[in-house]
Amino acid sequence: MTGPNQKAEIKNKQTIVNTESLSLARAAADGDASARKQISELVHPIVHYQTTRFCKRFCKENRFMYQCTLDPGWGTAAKDKSLCEWGNASYAWMLNDLSNEKRLRQFNGSNGARINDYLYRIANSLPFYERWKDWRFGRKVHVPTYIQEISEHASKVFLSMRSGENTAIIAQKLQKRETQVENIAEKILVELTSRNKLYLLDPPTTVSLSDVSHSDEPHAQLQNDIPSFDLLPEKAEERSIMKMAWEQLTTIEQFVLEAMLIEEQDANDILSALKKLNIPIKKGVPANETDRQQLYYFRRKTITKLAGFYETISNKQ
Repeated sequence: MTGPNQKAEIKNKQTIVNTESLSLARAAADGDASARKQISELVHPIVHYQTTRFCKRFCKENRFMYQCTLDPGWGTAAKDKSLCEWGNASYAWMLNDLSNEKRLRQFNGSNGARINDYLYRIANSLPFYERWKDWRFGRKVHVPTYIQEISEHASKVFLSMRSGENTAIIAQKLQKRETQVENIAEKILVELTSRNKLYLLDPPTTVSLSDVSHSDEPHAQLQNDIPSFDLLPEKAEERSIMKMAWEQLTTIEQFVLEAMLIEEQDANDILSALKKLNIPIKKGVPANETDRQQLYYFRRKTITKLAGFYETISNKQ
């Protein structure tokens, strides 16, 4: 049992730790070089661990093409390959997020908390992880006001559609019936189509920082431009898996994706073909009553379905 003297001693120790951490945070926020160095040393193991952890999770083909700067044993790239820059870039982003002036001034040292405990909790939080993914994949997206006004959950449905999630997953996340989510999704498509802004649903593209050549020598640039038509092993495997996933789609699903994505045909021409062949794409809606919004929604559902087949087959490989 803790006596009064022990309690007082513990309280005093907490107060000391609190004061020291708070002073250090304030000094670093004010730009003191010595304090900034101490903060960097405290946060280094946290940042290094999380950078390595997050980067490996989304490394994908980079490990085959570039040398990892975080873990030399990671990947199979040859020693003469360029260094992957995502690791250093992620480290810099995390260091800035955790030790910027605003973050340090928010620390108040309550309950005897130390500054490194405070930063550790932030680095291991879900919001921190989501912010890093926003930065990594450039997915910071503003949901238009006219989309937000559709319904209470329209913003979340919009962002989930943009991420390629199917209605079943979205409904599960929102704890709503799938038919409700489909209704909101169709309204979103109608609104975007009427404003010619369907491109807002296109997923973001990821550009590898390591693809940029830093050489100013014309000869070196010319060497980098020499084309190679040999598929990398992992690319050949991806193509094989995609072929198997594609074959699981129905004939009409394949037709719509080929026409809209590969051949880039106009939606009206595709609708005309479907009507002539009397092929409906939505249950309960005759082919001659199918409109552009329903066609775009069918395309998006089919893409999500294809992605699901691809993931299932990949997991079995």
